[in-house]
Amino acid sequence: MRVSNVTVKRRLLFFLSVGLCVFAVFIVRLAYVQLFENNQLTKIALDLWSRRIPYEAERGRILDSRGKVLATNISSPSVLVVPRQVKNKNETAAKLASVLNMSQKKAYEKITKKESIVRITPEGRKISNEKASQVKALGLPGVFVAEDFKRDYPNGNYLAHVLGFAGIDNQGLTGLESYYNEGLKGENGHVAFFSDVHGNRMSSLKDKYIPPTSGSSLQLTIDSRVQSIIERELNNTVAKYHPDSAMAIAMDPNSGAILGMSSKPDFNPENYKKVPPEIYNHNLPIWKMYEPGSTFKVITLAAALQEKAVNLKNDHFFDSGAIDVAGSNLHCWKRGGHGDETFLQVVQNSCNPGFVALGERVGKDKLFSYIHKFGFGEKTGIDLQGEAKGILFNKDKIGPLEAATTAFGQGVSVTPIQQIAAVSAAVNGGYLYQPQLAKAWIDTDTGKTINRVEPVMKRRVISEQTSKEVRNALESVVAQGTGRNAYVQGYRIGGKTGTAQKVDPKTGRYMSNNYIVSFMGFAPANNPKIVVYVAVDNPKGTVQFGGTVSAPIAGRIIGDSLSAMGVKKQTGGLEKELRWPDQPLVKVPNLKGMGKDDLRNALFDLKLKPEGSGNVVTMQSPKPGIKVKQGSTIMIYLGDKKKTDD
Repeated sequence: MRVSNVTVKRRLLFFLSVGLCVFAVFIVRLAYVQLFENNQLTKIALDLWSRRIPYEAERGRILDSRGKVLATNISSPSVLVVPRQVKNKNETAAKLASVLNMSQKKAYEKITKKESIVRITPEGRKISNEKASQVKALGLPGVFVAEDFKRDYPNGNYLAHVLGFAGIDNQGLTGLESYYNEGLKGENGHVAFFSDVHGNRMSSLKDKYIPPTSGSSLQLTIDSRVQSIIERELNNTVAKYHPDSAMAIAMDPNSGAILGMSSKPDFNPENYKKVPPEIYNHNLPIWKMYEPGSTFKVITLAAALQEKAVNLKNDHFFDSGAIDVAGSNLHCWKRGGHGDETFLQVVQNSCNPGFVALGERVGKDKLFSYIHKFGFGEKTGIDLQGEAKGILFNKDKIGPLEAATTAFGQGVSVTPIQQIAAVSAAVNGGYLYQPQLAKAWIDTDTGKTINRVEPVMKRRVISEQTSKEVRNALESVVAQGTGRNAYVQGYRIGGKTGTAQKVDPKTGRYMSNNYIVSFMGFAPANNPKIVVYVAVDNPKGTVQFGGTVSAPIAGRIIGDSLSAMGVKKQTGGLEKELRWPDQPLVKVPNLKGMGKDDLRNALFDLKLKPEGSGNVVTMQSPKPGIKVKQGSTIMIYLGDKKKTDD
């Protein structure tokens, strides 16, 4: 069949038109790519050609409330290899292995990987500056040293559970390091260079440096003066009593600021892998739940006073040594009982049957209402991970027996941090604060404050008048009751002892001769500046009572902390009721201006320790009017002129 010329022309015209359309599409697409996708394509190309040597950001420091460094960083470089740039692989492997103390075989395997950049781990990760200099001195092609940092905890075990630790990749793993990781970690930087498919540097493209951004520094509420005292006392406690564990917390009752917190056993954050996880993962003051014992009686006392259910001085209770509740005998620690006593003496004597009676006066529903208002049964919200919320009786299952045992701190489980927050509310005028560790965020480079963390007041639980009555009652516990071993002359300490029986997790029964002995104390009683909780789990070689073991520890922490904080001693507090084997107290006289010959008659019951040369007393320590134990030493300074005490 013959095709006409007209048909041929039409077909040619059709194919030409189609071809022109296709060509036009390509032209339009090419123009679009050149005009609108040029930057994106260039970026993709550069990414394919680029190799990045990372520069790790310096993690923000952690400081105490006065600026002392608690966690910082030290330079600790890392070795990286660009395999395609390595010229002599055997020689490179041998030299690297020699400096990094690794096998040549392993080094060879690293530098021959089919990857753009390879880290020499773990031998070449976060090495010393000395080793880094040795690697650089080798001058090996394709081998680079990147700037890294290693977290440094200059005080060792100090505040270990609170600080936590950071891992090798600069990430927080526990404690504050984990909780505030986002603010501390910063942003990594890098140096980007460009190479072709064979790994050769492309001289036409300049290296690009993106500097790292340091993380912000975190300032804590922790006062290192208080923390050091806590650490000292707990270390001495472990050495003396060999307990299963021991812990202490100090808090500012007027803001919720944690001034100190520690627990034993502890660990060095830099060597956390050397201890079992249950040690570094369990921050006992916020994690451990147990029956509080008599320290919980502060809550029952506050509820009874707020509800005007008792007059401590006028109302009486007869303690026979036990009280029957729903067919069960609930005993006092003093088996023979205390006999007739006022309810103030019930508090001073820590009398269980008396507190059962107090709980009954308040009523089951109101008592548990106050327990919840004081923060029990819920997390405090402290800025640490792993906080427990405790265990209270189910509301529908609270009978007379459950209400009675709760009134003296048995049958419920609470945490130390809940207790110190609740007691702080009981003595600070009735305000329940959220415990907090963060005080402010600081720019690491400039030292300027970025953001301050304000106290969080959750609610008011009791009135100022009730709080004053609680303070007065608890001051009498230390001066005249079971807390006498916490007494410190001039600091008006109030508090409550606790001796809590432990439950055997296997049998569910109370254990014999195995207690958590505790003391909750505060001072000054007329204007509290610090609340301290001390708990010692199963102390050995001693009578296991809170008043015997924990009260003197807490007394030393409170007294020394207030002195370090500049809180002056005062007069007007309750005098300590002396019992055997207490030593009597005598008032220090004013010795300034006395001659040597007059001193013997003035200090019949006190010892002298003179310093300096001269015949006249110019200064003395302690100052006049302070009471000290009979037989104490008085430091006197001798000279020829009178001096004024600072």
